[in-house]
Amino acid sequence: MRIAKNIFLSILLVGLLSPFIVLGYFLTSHSYDITELVEYKPNVTTRIYDKNGEKIANIFDKKHRYYATFAEIPPRVIEALVAIEDTTFFEHPGINIDAIFRAAIKVIKAGKAVEGASTITQQLVKNVLLTREKKLSRKIKEAIFALKVERVLTKEEILERYLNEIYYGHGYYGIKTAADGYFNKKLSDLTLKEMAILVGLPKAPSIYAPTKNYEISMGRANRVISRMHTLGWIDEETYKAAMDENPKVYDDTLTQNRAPFIVDEVARRLPDLGIYDMKSGGYEIYTTIDLRLQDAAKEALKSAYDKSLERIEGYKEREAKILETNPSYEASEDVNTSLLNGAIVSLDSASGDIVALVGSVDYKTSSYNRATQGKRLPGSAFKPFIYQVAIDLGYSGATELVDISRTYKYEKDGQELTWSPRNYGKNYKGLVSLRDALVHSNNLATINLVNDIGLTQLLDELDKFGIENLPRNLSISLGTISLSPLELAKYLSSFANSGMQMEPHLINFIEQKSNTIYEKKQKSKFITEPTQAFIMTTILRDVVQRGTGRRAKVKGIELAGKTGTTNNNVDGWFAGYSPTIETVVWFGNDDNSAMHRWETGGKIAGPAFAQFYRSVLELYPQIQREFITPEGIVEVNIGGKKEYFSDISRPPRANNEADANEELIF
Repeated sequence: MRIAKNIFLSILLVGLLSPFIVLGYFLTSHSYDITELVEYKPNVTTRIYDKNGEKIANIFDKKHRYYATFAEIPPRVIEALVAIEDTTFFEHPGINIDAIFRAAIKVIKAGKAVEGASTITQQLVKNVLLTREKKLSRKIKEAIFALKVERVLTKEEILERYLNEIYYGHGYYGIKTAADGYFNKKLSDLTLKEMAILVGLPKAPSIYAPTKNYEISMGRANRVISRMHTLGWIDEETYKAAMDENPKVYDDTLTQNRAPFIVDEVARRLPDLGIYDMKSGGYEIYTTIDLRLQDAAKEALKSAYDKSLERIEGYKEREAKILETNPSYEASEDVNTSLLNGAIVSLDSASGDIVALVGSVDYKTSSYNRATQGKRLPGSAFKPFIYQVAIDLGYSGATELVDISRTYKYEKDGQELTWSPRNYGKNYKGLVSLRDALVHSNNLATINLVNDIGLTQLLDELDKFGIENLPRNLSISLGTISLSPLELAKYLSSFANSGMQMEPHLINFIEQKSNTIYEKKQKSKFITEPTQAFIMTTILRDVVQRGTGRRAKVKGIELAGKTGTTNNNVDGWFAGYSPTIETVVWFGNDDNSAMHRWETGGKIAGPAFAQFYRSVLELYPQIQREFITPEGIVEVNIGGKKEYFSDISRPPRANNEADANEELIF
């Protein structure tokens, strides 16, 4: 009898001591380091916005997460969460003993796990510090971790970490991310029903995600609302209104990338600003881009591209018909249209802000950004810079230039060569006004103008524009310098902005945790007097009205610009501006092969320019539509045409005489 009693007492003692022995074992066998939770610094998504605050894209590494401080989280969210997940959250020390015993009894009765007993603190621990393995050992560790966390962090800190860490389905981590993703709302704008949907998601995100199972998600939300009503935390009126609501749910992509070329360009520029953690740093990057103009530029570029492909097919048919009647006709070489591509960039002339930038016809086909990275010859689109030098030296639009053929001899690699440039169309006018020479893009008049100014002086004067790698020979007359569309747009601002060249900007400012860590600094450089820039504008306005840029004309707004077509029709450009916005368009084959010989800058790039400005007028009908004449400009009628003069560019006193038939050999 005594032996049986001793055995019973021993078993009872072991039973009483076992939990403590097991607890002691786990306490001594594990470090229980909670540093990761105490110093909680999760990777946070970076957001990129346009100038109006519209989101362009989310940028993240593996987890898409916006971070919300406790102050940002509405009290109703806390109430809803606690109501459905852990009613005694603010009373227990990290674990709920009563809930554990209730769960244990139900497990015994059912013979399997039917109810969990994890507190919010335990759920947080499980997600950050432990794995999801379903073992007793993990549950014990989870409880110990929870108790330790509650001794270090306040309840508010625990809730903040929980609501930022938990997965809410659809790739959304954190409640702020889910609110933006599912409802396109800030946390402060959520309705009670929307809050209930969100706090009900973590239990089973794949099942309760409203984008997948809307009705099931609403049912779960209604249980949350009912629980709040039962606890007396919402009144009858609020309860009924919330139960009846059916919120609109958005099914967006995670990145929501509306302008991939902008995102790529921002990523390229951030290291120069000392930012290397774009995908995890949680930055809010506000760009200068106008998303509406960005879309308009994209559509204009694609439309011009499609029309070019149609024209090229038409050219082929036309040449085939010519060959039928004229077998000796030299048809164009077969053009590989699969290599044709383009780019467009648009700037606010006064600030240098880039409002639109598209680097190819189709980003999915080619993500190479030709607007910023591609350098091509601008051809005649470069001529305005040469003519501006002349105007700054006292020339005017009425100054007569010699438009005759000349042959130049030069030496290359020890061999004497000759260069005989000609005008497009092989026409020579003898004498032509400076205005008409640029309006009709006369190559010979331009070359003779360079000779008249003097190559050395011209290069010295061009230095003020800051253009690098200028050719040190007469070929500069025909634009034989490599420039990207963005670089050309920068230099073009010298005319568009009344003689002040603006440094292009893509990023307005950058914030991190509500602190501004970068803000753009506007840079400008004086190039010429407003009067001289205006004289150039009137000439480039004529290019659009009656010259090579007629296809760029848009009814209802004054536009100025210049076409550019390089040798063998390799590149086609249009670079121009309205009173407030400047735009550069480029087209060409990616391998530098020729486009069709009938495709010119005016034909292929001009229409894209025009379509873009038609969109500008539709989007911003109040935009300034006419160029403003600065003080100091004198308008004179010469031969029935308006001409413009200033204190620097005075009216000509006498006509120059020249023999239009002479041919000079140097």
